[in-house]
Amino acid sequence: MWQTRPESRDSPVCMVSVRAKQLIKRFGETTVLRGVELDIPDGKFAVLVGPSGCGKSTLLRLLAGLERVSSGSIWFGEREVTTLEPRERDIAMVFQSYALYPHMTVRKNLEFGLRLRKTDAATMTARVEEVAGMLDIAHLLDRLPRALSGGQRQRVAMGRAIVRRPALFLFDEPLSNLDPALRAQVRVEIRKLHDELGVTSVYVTHDQVEAMTLADVLYVLEGGEVQQRGRPIDIYREPDNVFVAQFLGSPAMNVRSVELARGPAGEWRAGSVPIAQPSAFAGLEVGRGVIVGVRPHDLALVGEAEADLRLRAEVVETLGPELTVHGTLESDEPFVAVLPAEHAVERGDTLALRIERLHLFDAQTRQSLRC
Repeated sequence: MWQTRPESRDSPVCMVSVRAKQLIKRFGETTVLRGVELDIPDGKFAVLVGPSGCGKSTLLRLLAGLERVSSGSIWFGEREVTTLEPRERDIAMVFQSYALYPHMTVRKNLEFGLRLRKTDAATMTARVEEVAGMLDIAHLLDRLPRALSGGQRQRVAMGRAIVRRPALFLFDEPLSNLDPALRAQVRVEIRKLHDELGVTSVYVTHDQVEAMTLADVLYVLEGGEVQQRGRPIDIYREPDNVFVAQFLGSPAMNVRSVELARGPAGEWRAGSVPIAQPSAFAGLEVGRGVIVGVRPHDLALVGEAEADLRLRAEVVETLGPELTVHGTLESDEPFVAVLPAEHAVERGDTLALRIERLHLFDAQTRQSLRC
């Protein structure tokens, strides 16, 4: 589907870094963003992820100039754009709704932004054909949007952004209207597109799969604040707090509130769970309230003598190479384990499980105790 982009000399790709300093956004008495900081290097693909209402779409609209900042500043490279109009920011935005002009053919939709910029006819034709070939929509140029599938409409929407050759792409949940299989396909295409063009991109989603697979740098938002920033795999492995730990990862991390204790041999325990590497955690004190977290994938089926937990299976889901086992611990607390499908697990079985990796969070601050 993807074709090599031909060399072009008339308008080289310009990349910019994106910085936001102490962004605050209020709507009346409601504060939606609370001192958000962004630092996205040029040419990187940044993803803003979080649940509905966390402020990620508002943040994107501030970057686009579609909303005004209450306080703080926005910089594209060395240029402050905080008060500039959208047309002055050299951005292109791809929306969830495609936002195509229904009475215009695909060709005219692609040409629209160039016509506004008074691009000459020869350059406009060359760019449209270049982008249509890149996105495999050349055979659709004379069709109206109503004659296209959802995936084709989304490619046209991306093409309309690409043809302008902006310094920054902004994506506002562009895959939400697609079915799961097509969403996965277009997700791969967007990442390939970014790698080919090298233009800085900021992408908003509530879907953690999109976030984990697309991002060079990931921002996890909740309550109008950035909870954690970094590479997706680093955030997954070392979440800064309980929210991030449970938001990223499917199934979600198992968490329990317990107290720190010493075992018979002086070993550290979180409740009844042994802490294999106590030196990895800060502030261990007997009686301290903590939240212990275990990812469902960080468990191994072992013999009784090696078990840290015993799980009574209530629902067993077979998902290709894995089994997702939902059940309860001996304390009657719900718990989920993900195991290789080679294990024969039936409803009603009691599984002896060893914890391969443990996370500890302070019960009051809910912040990680990892050193």
